[in-house]
Amino acid sequence: MKTEPVAMQTQQTGPVGYHASVTVRWSDMDAFAHINHARMVTLLEEARIEWLLSEGEANESLIKSALIANVTIAYKKPLRHSDSPLDVTLWFEKVRAVDFTIGYEVRAAGAAPDSPPAVVATTRMAMVDVGAETLRRIAPEEKAYLARWTR
Repeated sequence: MKTEPVAMQTQQTGPVGYHASVTVRWSDMDAFAHINHARMVTLLEEARIEWLLSEGEANESLIKSALIANVTIAYKKPLRHSDSPLDVTLWFEKVRAVDFTIGYEVRAAGAAPDSPPAVVATTRMAMVDVGAETLRRIAPEEKAYLARWTR
C-alpha cells in the first residue's frame, strides 16, 4: 500500500483531504466480484492507519489510545479488483471533547477527484486511557493535528 499526504482544493470533496492509495487484493472480493463489506472496513482501516502515522511518532497517541466506537459505510456503486488501487480521501468531520469522526470517500483508480465517490463512510473514534479503561479528553497537541484536517 502506497500513500502520500496531499492537501487538495476541490469543490466536490471539500478543501481538505488526505489521499491514500490502497491496493485491492484478490481475497478482498466476494462471490459477486465486488469488494466484500468486511474487507472494505479493512481497506478503510489501512488508509486510516497510514494517514495517522504519516507524520511519524507525533500522532502515535491517536493510534494507541483511539478505539473505534462506530463505523458506517454507504455503497453508491460497486468496486472491483480492477478498480485498484483505490483512492481513499480522509478528513476529520467532527472533533468533540473525547471523540472524533473520520470521513472517507472512496473512488476507483483514475477517477476524477470531483467525481461522485463509490463509497462514503465514517468512523467515530473515542479516546481512552488504556490503563484506566476510561474515556479521556483529546490533548491540545492532538486537537492541533485534528484541526489541520477538519472540514
